[in-house]
Amino acid sequence: MRGIALIVAALFATAPAAAENMSHAHIGHVMSGWGDTPGGKGLLPTARAEAKVAMAHIEFALANPGDMGAIRLHTAHVLHAVDPESEPSGPGKGYGLIKAAKGARTHVAAAAQSDDASDNVRLHAKHVGASLANVVGWGEEIVALAVRVKAAYGAEEAAPLARHILTLLTCVTKGCDFDGDGEISWGPAEGGLKQAAQHMGFMMIGEGL
Repeated sequence: MRGIALIVAALFATAPAAAENMSHAHIGHVMSGWGDTPGGKGLLPTARAEAKVAMAHIEFALANPGDMGAIRLHTAHVLHAVDPESEPSGPGKGYGLIKAAKGARTHVAAAAQSDDASDNVRLHAKHVGASLANVVGWGEEIVALAVRVKAAYGAEEAAPLARHILTLLTCVTKGCDFDGDGEISWGPAEGGLKQAAQHMGFMMIGEGL
C-alpha cells in the first residue's frame, strides 16, 4: 500500500499544471496586484488612490482662492499625485494617476486580446478602455494646468486655472455628462475611474472572479 501511495504522489508531482488563464491574469493586474505599484496593489485601485489625493489638495488650494501661496503649494501636490515625474515630492503615492491609468488600460486590452478571452471580457474591456483613455487625457490636461498655476504671478491668475483642475478631477473620479443627457456613460469624454471600476466589476462577475 505504501508503494502505491508513493507512485500516486509521484504522478501528481509530475503532472503538468493547468494552463493559466492569461485573460484572468491581466484582470488581476488591473484589479488585484501589479509588481511596481505601491504595496503591489492593482493598477486601477492605485489610480483611484492617486486621484483621491489630487482631489483633496485641489480643494485645499481653493479653500482660500486669494491665497497664492496655498494655491501654488497644493496645486504642486496635485501635480505630484497625477504625474510624479513633473513634481517629484508631495503627498501622493509616488506612482501617478496617469501612469496607473495607462497601465490599467494596457492590461485590460491585453485581457481582451488573450487567446482565452471570453466575449464577456472583450465586451467590458472596450468599456473600461474607453473610460481609462478619458482619464489619461484629463490627467494630461491637469498637468498642463498645474504647470501654469506654478508659474502664475498671483491668485487672480491662478485661481481660475485651479478651478478648471477641480472640474477635470471631478471628471476623472466620477465621470462627466458630456452630452447633457442626464447620464454618465463609459464612452468618450464621459467615463472616468468610477465607470472603469463598474465595468471591471461586471467583467469579473461574468468571469466568476
